[in-house]
Amino acid sequence: MPRFVVEADGGSRGNPGPAGYGAVVLDPASGETLAERAEYIGVATNNVAEYKGLIAGLKAARDLAADAVVLVRMDSKLVVEQMSGRWKIKHPDMKPLAAEAAKVLPRAQVTYEWIPRERNKHADRLANEAMDAGKRGERWDPSGSTAVFDRAAAPALPPAGPPGDPVAGAAAVRAALAAGTGARAGAPAGRPAPAAQAVADTLFADTAARPVHPEAADTIEPCLDSTTQTMPEPAPAGPATAAGPTARAAGSTAGSTAPAAPGWGPDLGTPATFVLLRHGETALTPQKRFSGSGGSDPELSEAGRRQAAAVAESLAARGTVQAVVSSPLRRCRETAQAVADRLGLTVTVEEGLREVDFGAWEGLTFAEVRERHPEDLQAWLDSPRAAPTGGGESFAAATRRISATRDRLLAAHARRTTLLVTHVTPVKILVRLALGAPPESLFRMELSAASLSAVAYYADGNASVRLLNDTAHLR
Repeated sequence: MPRFVVEADGGSRGNPGPAGYGAVVLDPASGETLAERAEYIGVATNNVAEYKGLIAGLKAARDLAADAVVLVRMDSKLVVEQMSGRWKIKHPDMKPLAAEAAKVLPRAQVTYEWIPRERNKHADRLANEAMDAGKRGERWDPSGSTAVFDRAAAPALPPAGPPGDPVAGAAAVRAALAAGTGARAGAPAGRPAPAAQAVADTLFADTAARPVHPEAADTIEPCLDSTTQTMPEPAPAGPATAAGPTARAAGSTAGSTAPAAPGWGPDLGTPATFVLLRHGETALTPQKRFSGSGGSDPELSEAGRRQAAAVAESLAARGTVQAVVSSPLRRCRETAQAVADRLGLTVTVEEGLREVDFGAWEGLTFAEVRERHPEDLQAWLDSPRAAPTGGGESFAAATRRISATRDRLLAAHARRTTLLVTHVTPVKILVRLALGAPPESLFRMELSAASLSAVAYYADGNASVRLLNDTAHLR
């Protein structure tokens, strides 16, 4: 019967805040790494991240051998005691996660052991790598693992218990690793650049909208409130049967670029909802000119002011917005102020919501840029890492900035519905990250001036795109 050690950890930079987990499966005889798992999970608590690390580690062990005897080692006393059945699970966010962990492998095959934090460095490192990747708007890359395996430092495994006795086998594994396992194996250092390529479509930061196909428009259901459908809460996890609990926890997170698992999860309470409003038209909008944060900072046109008034009336009728946050650029501040005045709220300016800087392309049409800077334009269309001519901001850099802004605003506006008045690129990036979509999806979303989109962010890190490019209020 195979025997593995799973070490898992999770962390949150804020608690709740930007969070991630790491897990490693080890060969107890040699200390060699057999599998690694890590993921950025968006805004969550330490405990949620630790449980998700446990689940990922158990699943990795099961994938290696479904009949394996597993010793789980974690520095979270809470998780170890709850999963061992000695502490009752009271927190509603922990119950479904514990239930999911308990059903990965039969209870008789898994034992738990608490270890000091300094002996859980491998999993801790993976969790921090995942959080760092999420901050950059990227997915954790296992090729970036840099640990080195020292076979001479690994302890030998003592004789196992009687054949067919998984509990005795787990005890043998625990005894073998009481003093630690030494360094672990990892992939070669160095992280290859992602190969994602953007499609060669046209994207303007401040263009008039292309028409939406009628059939596509009919599939978008306006939903700006913060309610959510739920399932009955699962039974508390404790000592489980061999078959494990039957409750199904919520899917994997979507604060990262990875898409969440499909299906309904348990009630996670009121989400934080971002209503995303693109500013109204400026004089540059109908001319389809690049207008970012490095240009002239135009004001709203007369049409743009009418659009701002219309969206203000629509949001007032819905009555769900509790706070208004705006890009520092004038067109957004004017749009935001029109809404805030109608709602009786104040406007908070957030620097991270600004549009990208289009460098030397500011104020030019796409045709003019293609004529003057053809090679730079093609590179920009081909790769999210390419920047506009003259020191502009790439989509990759903008994603890092906007991801950090999202996490900061989620921490400040937990369980609230907040209006973010911003630009084409920030809205598209927030939607892309919520969907776990690739960079080229930025070229495949329609965003009209003064359009509304919405994303809900749940306590477990999942995100749900509730609305995209709603312009019904402008008709």
